Amino acid sequence: MPRISTTSLAQHRDWRRNQLIEAAAAIALESGGEAVTVAAVAQRAGLSRTSVYEYFASSSDLIADLIIDELQTFSLTLEEAIAGISEPTDAIEQWITTSLIYVADGRHLLAKALNSTQLPQERSAAIGTAHRRLLSSLTQNLQGLGVTDIHQALSLIQAATDVATKRIESGNDAESEISMTSRFCIAGIRALI
Repeated sequence: MPRISTTSLAQHRDWRRNQLIEAAAAIALESGGEAVTVAAVAQRAGLSRTSVYEYFASSSDLIADLIIDELQTFSLTLEEAIAGISEPTDAIEQWITTSLIYVADGRHLLAKALNSTQLPQERSAAIGTAHRRLLSSLTQNLQGLGVTDIHQALSLIQAATDVATKRIESGNDAESEISMTSRFCIAGIRALI
């Protein structure tokens, strides 16, 4: 039986799961989401395929967890960026800036690599929840500005940042895109008040 180097079995399981997630992320970044298979992850992590199945039912289940983990990391980055900013407009601008810097510096590449993979239907709710969390930190700030249709405002901010993301990815100047998108969104939000 292999030695457990953590203080508890639960910590060992968390450590092993993270090891598998990291191996899957590396494979996705190097070769795309379709290259993330149980066999490839097991080989990268130095484990047997049966060991991977102790944590994930299939490669698509592993990819779903990888996407959820990435979305949670991104959400925490956005939440930390606006924590303590009391002026709603400043918080929204900081959220947009942080979101697009995340894109410009390449941290979103994992999500992009996994974008075309087939995911288990039963995991779509958890992925949807993790994705909605990205925008949820803006809700209180939009309410503070007097926006009544929060869903519309969030959809418009998401659309604008999606366009800016594509423009940054295609080689446009990130600093300019971030500045223009922030100003555009803030003007648009003011029109909704």
